Amino acid sequence: MFKLITWNIQSGRSPDGKPDLGRVVACLDRLARHDVVCLQEVASGFDPGGEDQFAALRACMPGHAAVSAIACDLAADADRPGAADGPRRRIGSMILSRHPVLQVLRHSLPWPFDPAVPSMPRMALEVTLATPGGLLRVISAHLEYFSYQQRLAQVERLRELQREGRAHAVRARPGGDGPFAAVPRAAPALLAGDFNMLPGSPEHGRLLAPFGDDTPSWRDCWHVVQPGRRHAPTVGLHDLRPDAAPPFTFDYVFASADLAGRVRRMRVDASEQGSAHQAVLVELDWPPQQHQHQH
Repeated sequence: MFKLITWNIQSGRSPDGKPDLGRVVACLDRLARHDVVCLQEVASGFDPGGEDQFAALRACMPGHAAVSAIACDLAADADRPGAADGPRRRIGSMILSRHPVLQVLRHSLPWPFDPAVPSMPRMALEVTLATPGGLLRVISAHLEYFSYQQRLAQVERLRELQREGRAHAVRARPGGDGPFAAVPRAAPALLAGDFNMLPGSPEHGRLLAPFGDDTPSWRDCWHVVQPGRRHAPTVGLHDLRPDAAPPFTFDYVFASADLAGRVRRMRVDASEQGSAHQAVLVELDWPPQQHQHQH
């Protein structure tokens, strides 16, 4: 089985509100012997002490290829003259893989101006992995929370990336030397992360919409393995405030339609109480059984 975990760690927050990456890694290890981990809201310079969590997670998870994408990169005192030469505050995503990473692509997501709400830049981090079952494309995304307009634009970009990735994977293109080398980009794909959208919302429906050509649509893994059942909540399970909203779902894993038939299990780890988000685990029959029998 191929196991992917996605989790918005909120800067490694522990129940006492302080960052604790050791607790994050322990939770990941407890949840599953994972192949790939997609983490959102990894930070550097934002929390007390300004720990570089990107570097710390690399050190905490030996045996993983670690790649990162910075969504927000600010001077520590952005309103102070000369601040650009000083320390910086960064927040973004990481993918950590036990399998070789052949290619990394960092996609800036649209950020159309929305004067009504606060917002921040967003990224999607894409890798092509060389797994025992073949090439696999994994994308970690974190969409805008406050602005529906921006979130919908970001969904459209994720759809464009699926069409683009599929075309690169199945249509021959000339290669060259150095950066022009024709590095493979996998056709089967997983899209995971914190999408800040509810199941059945317009943006959720749009992400799953057919493409109208040979591009495999995205399939919600929860619907694949538990059709007809309401999504398990991933946010607010441990919010004890009297005015807290009931728990809800913002975190998903989507599989391209050509891979969806191999999704076997999906569950939410409800135990961890640091981040407001819970880790989500998806298991796939990958490599396919016939490949396993050949070895």
